[in-house]
Amino acid sequence: MKKLNLLFLLLSFIIAKAQVVSGTVLSKEENKPIPYVKIGVEKDNTGTISDQSGKFSIDLSKADTNKNIRIEVSGYEPFSMNVGNFRKQNPQQIFLQEKVQTIKEVKLTPKKLVEKNWGVNTKSKSVTYIVNPEFDKTNFLGETAIQFNTKKRAKIKTINLNIAQFNSKEPVVMRYTIYDDNNGLPGKSLLDEDITVEVTADNIRDGVYSLDVNDQNIWVRGKFYVGIQFLKAFNGNIRISAALFKTGYIREFYQDWQKMSIAAPAINIDVKVDKSAVNESAEKDTFDNVSASLQDYSAFLEEAKKSGFGKNPLVGKVLPLKDATIYYEVYGKGEPLFLLHGNGGSIDAFTKEIPELSKYFQVIAMDTRAQGKSTDTSTEPLTYRKFAEDVKALADELKLKKINILGWSDGGNTALEFAIKYPKMANKIITSGANVFPNGVGEKMVEDMKNDIARMKAEKKPESDIRLEQLMVDEPKITKQQLNGIKAKALIVAGENDLILRSHTEYIAKEIPDAQLKIYQGASHGVPVERAEELCKDVIEFIKNKKN
Repeated sequence: MKKLNLLFLLLSFIIAKAQVVSGTVLSKEENKPIPYVKIGVEKDNTGTISDQSGKFSIDLSKADTNKNIRIEVSGYEPFSMNVGNFRKQNPQQIFLQEKVQTIKEVKLTPKKLVEKNWGVNTKSKSVTYIVNPEFDKTNFLGETAIQFNTKKRAKIKTINLNIAQFNSKEPVVMRYTIYDDNNGLPGKSLLDEDITVEVTADNIRDGVYSLDVNDQNIWVRGKFYVGIQFLKAFNGNIRISAALFKTGYIREFYQDWQKMSIAAPAINIDVKVDKSAVNESAEKDTFDNVSASLQDYSAFLEEAKKSGFGKNPLVGKVLPLKDATIYYEVYGKGEPLFLLHGNGGSIDAFTKEIPELSKYFQVIAMDTRAQGKSTDTSTEPLTYRKFAEDVKALADELKLKKINILGWSDGGNTALEFAIKYPKMANKIITSGANVFPNGVGEKMVEDMKNDIARMKAEKKPESDIRLEQLMVDEPKITKQQLNGIKAKALIVAGENDLILRSHTEYIAKEIPDAQLKIYQGASHGVPVERAEELCKDVIEFIKNKKN
C-alpha cells in the first residue's frame, strides 16, 4: 500500500510539473529568438513574458483547458492554441510569422505643422503608481494606458513618462505600445514592431524619461492609446507620477481592459500636427498638472480601510425606507452636520474629517442609497432629489429640525437639492466639487461617461453600477431660478484643478444669494482628501460664525 501511495504522489508531482510549460519563441523566417513576447491565457490574468533569448515558462496548472493560449508581439502575426493541446508538448517551440506591412507615402506641407504636447503632464511626487516587483512578482507585468483623441493626422515625435522616483541599479526593461480604439477601450497595436527600452537613472532628465520615436513614422488620427508595460523583474522600485481623477486603462495579460477613473499615469506625447488640429482628450478647464502637495491617494485608501468608519458596529444603524435601507453612523454632540460622499463612495470618504468635526458637531455620516452599505430596491432612475429625500427621512428619524450639510461631489449636488426642496430645514451647506447640470464637468467627460455606459451594458455589468453612472449623465438639473431661491447660507468650494469647470463653480457661488466661494490652490476634485485639515477649519468657522 505504501508503494502505491508513493507512486500516486510521484505521478501527481509529474502531472503538476507537466502543467508548467517551458519553451522558446522564434521567428519563422529567420529561425531567431524573439525577445519579450507576451504569452498568456485569453480573458485571464495568467501569463508571462519571454526573456531576451525568447525563452519562457508558464504555469498552466490552474488554467481553463477550454481557453486558448495567446502569444503575440508587435511585428508578428499572433499565435493561438488550446490550453489543453499546448500542455501536451513540453518544451514548446513557437514560430511566429512576420507581418507584411504596406508602407503608404505620406505627403506633408511642413509650414502647416506645429508642435504640441498632449497627455498627462503632472510631476507629482506623492500621487504615484508604485512598481515594485519584489512585492508583486506577476501583476507588475500588467499594462497601463491613457487615451488620446485628435481630429487631424498627427505624427508622434516623443513619448514622455514622468518618473517621480527611480530606485534600481540595473536597467528596467519596458515596452511602449500604441493601440487603436475598440469601443472606448484599447484595441489592436498600431505598431509595425515593438518599442522596447531599457530605462536607467542616467537617461531620466528632470523627472522625465523621453523616448524619441520620430524616425518610426507613427501617424495617428481619432482615438488612440499609449500604453506602457514592464517586461522583466528588477531589484528596486519605481514611482510613476499620476494625476488623480484622470482616466486611465489597465489590464493584466489578456484580461479585458478596465477603465480606471481614480487616477492616470503621467504619460504625455510630443506631436507634430496641423496647427488647426484639436486634441479632444485635453479637457477644457480641467487639469493635467496635479500639485506635488497632494496626499498619496493609495495611502488614504489604506487609512480609510483601517479607520473603521462606514463599518463601525458600535454606532452603525440602519433606517428602513419603502424602497431602500439607509446605513448611517453618528459621532459627537452638538449642532447636527450631515456628511454626504460622492458617487460610488461611502462614509469612509470622510475618514480625515470625522475625528475633527465630531469634536464640534453631531456628525451624521450616511451611505447614500445604492452605495456603501445602503441598499436600493427602486427601479426608476436615481436622482439627487431622491437622495435629498433620504437625508430628510434620516433627519426626521433623528428628530432634527434644522441641519447643516457637507457634501463632496455628488454629495454636494444632494446638498443643493436638499436646500432647494427643504428650505426650512437647511441651515448651512458646504459643497466641494458640486455641479448643477451634467456639463459642469465638461462635454468631453460627459461623452466619455455615455460611452462607458454603453460598454457596461454590452458587457452586462451590474445594473447598480450602470444606474450610478447614468445618474451623472442625466443629472443634476438645477436651474438658475432654483439657485437664486436657496435660503441656506452656502460655502461653495472646489480645487484649483477640479474636474468641475472653474467657471461652473463660480456660477454656482454667484447665483446662490450671499454664497461664499473658496478655491483650494493646488488641489483637485479630492479636496476632502488633499486639504482635509484646511477644509475642517473652514467648515467649523463657517458653521460656528453666526454672521454667516
